[in-house]
Amino acid sequence: MTERVVLAYSGGLDTSVAIPYLADRTGAEVIAVAVDVGQGGEDLDAIRQRALDCGAVESEVVDARDEFAAGYCLPAIRANALYMDRYPLVSALSRPLIVKHLVAAARAHGGTIVSHGCTGKGNDQVRFEVGLGALAPDLKIVAPARDFAWTRDKAIAFAEEKGLPIDVSAKSPYSIDQNLWGRAVETGFLEDVWNPPVEDLYAYTCDPAQERDPDEVVITFDAGVPVAIDGETVTPYQAILELNRRAGAQGVGRLDMVEDRLVGIKSREVYEAPGAIALITAHQELEAVTVERDLARFKRGVDQRWGELVYDGLWFSPLKRSLDAFIDDAQQHVTGEVRLTLHGGRATVTGRRSEASLYDFGMATYDTGDTFDQSLAKGFVQLWGLPSKMAAARDARLGGC
Repeated sequence: MTERVVLAYSGGLDTSVAIPYLADRTGAEVIAVAVDVGQGGEDLDAIRQRALDCGAVESEVVDARDEFAAGYCLPAIRANALYMDRYPLVSALSRPLIVKHLVAAARAHGGTIVSHGCTGKGNDQVRFEVGLGALAPDLKIVAPARDFAWTRDKAIAFAEEKGLPIDVSAKSPYSIDQNLWGRAVETGFLEDVWNPPVEDLYAYTCDPAQERDPDEVVITFDAGVPVAIDGETVTPYQAILELNRRAGAQGVGRLDMVEDRLVGIKSREVYEAPGAIALITAHQELEAVTVERDLARFKRGVDQRWGELVYDGLWFSPLKRSLDAFIDDAQQHVTGEVRLTLHGGRATVTGRRSEASLYDFGMATYDTGDTFDQSLAKGFVQLWGLPSKMAAARDARLGGC
């Protein structure tokens, strides 16, 4: 019986060439699976037909935009997920969803092999293969670019030899991955970390230095979930889409960073994530008002670890699952509204309100109406500092410093 390969298909040169190449190399039939996570670009029907024209025996396109927003971007908002305190996990969030649909296609079509277009240098090979190992350890994995030393030059030559219906003449100076949550740009002149980004590499954001009026937006959350913008009810997908538009128009969400890749090298990346940055900024501020101090302190460590796990391809790990349960419990009172001013490349919080607020005006004010009993403070300070005071006395007695 002929084996079947399920290929993560984008419609571009590399994955289009992979269809006949995998068939020749493995003797297997190829099933192409394209997943729409809000990356835009070509019509999915055109992508589906191209896969068939390149030799796929089956071609699926999956509209997963709502699923991506609700099942992957939303947890990242509730976890305030920023890898290295900056990067909102643009590519990392989409990979486990794509893996899920690759496995579903393999089960539906009798696939025994899964293939992806990642190289051996990147993080995505780990995200795909660790996810596949968690969901379908019986499936074999082939990565042509990594396993067969596949290069772009070889891909172009192979496409011309086979007469594939794809344009091999255009070559972007950048490597770009984009989806609803943001856009990642690397390679080319960006590999010299002294070179500044140029304006033409941006697509989700306008130049923040341009003159424009500020945009004020009010985001409503219910248990950590954005449910309305300026009073209009929205789904997670609609919330991200709208804030991509409005925050992007103000230049919000541009990042230029050198990050620590999972494989051990440092990589220079330029990101655009206007909606992600605006939503996480608002969510963090609402947590500051509604989450008790010790829970908030502990959650900051959980948030950081959650982001690292997702970046490192461990979406389906037991630890990630347990952290999800903690975060879900911690969100029960994160309900209310946050007002942001979007302007000059920044999303600035200017107001917050919540029925679940722990902010007490009477306790906080320094003016008339102060209900804080300052007579209690002296004894509190003495007791709080007692361990340090005793240790200092001990050190002085023993001649320490």
